[in-house]
Amino acid sequence: MKKQEYTVSESQELLEFLMKQMPDTSRTRIKELLAHNVYVDGRRTSQFNFPLQRGMKVSVEKSSGKDRLRPRDLDIVYEDQHLFVVNKHEGLLSYSKQPQDKTVITVLNQYLDATHQRCHAHIVHRLDRDTSGLMVVGKSKEVSRLFEEDWKGRVTDRRYVAVAWGNIEPRKGEIRSWLTDGEYCVLSSPTDNGGKLAVTHYEVLQTSRRYSLVDLKLDTGRRNQIRVHLRELKHPVVHDPMYGYKDDISPVNRLCLHAYRLCFTHPVTGRRLRFETPFPKSFLNLMEL
Repeated sequence: MKKQEYTVSESQELLEFLMKQMPDTSRTRIKELLAHNVYVDGRRTSQFNFPLQRGMKVSVEKSSGKDRLRPRDLDIVYEDQHLFVVNKHEGLLSYSKQPQDKTVITVLNQYLDATHQRCHAHIVHRLDRDTSGLMVVGKSKEVSRLFEEDWKGRVTDRRYVAVAWGNIEPRKGEIRSWLTDGEYCVLSSPTDNGGKLAVTHYEVLQTSRRYSLVDLKLDTGRRNQIRVHLRELKHPVVHDPMYGYKDDISPVNRLCLHAYRLCFTHPVTGRRLRFETPFPKSFLNLMEL
């Protein structure tokens, strides 16, 4: 957001003042700005006929064209010519082979088209539909391939936070099992049954009467890994319709799993990048119950 500040030199109404200060801006656009983006002496003001007095300060926040086109289903945390880092909202698919499905890829492709960037989004890794959090998305097949060829070498830290049912003991540990894809869900075995080894490290950050707030770090990135492993501990993720309690009575209406940290070495520039998002407020609110 760019902010332009003006000083009032004579008494007049706000809309009249703004039209004088921005003669190249249409009356319609100024009214749009007045809805959310105008401040008088630091207080947001949307009243067209607000009476200005001499000496008052009027500030106008102006979004760039690219800012106005940013998607609503995810937050673009970082963007350069090679890749995105996005904060995916819960309920959005990462990727789908069905062209009619709304996904991270289709949303970003719409943004790339609207901002006249001659490239397309390419999936690097995925989050479950109902998991929110940080993802890296390439702007070319080459960038996606560079991540795929050396994922463990490039991604130095990847963390999740979850709210799980009950108080987990011990408060810190490792979960290790072999996962295989079943017809409806992922199946877990404590011994090698020909599936893929999955390793999750966990640490309880906070507990309440009903819940545990858990930090989780993955050694492997298997499908539904965290959700399956917390079920193995007999402390499933809150509001998990597949691996959780059928009679889940939590007051939240989403899977309580969020990818909050992502650290990696940029595959093109070599820069070390670190990104974090705050824990969802709904998770923290649960810990007060």
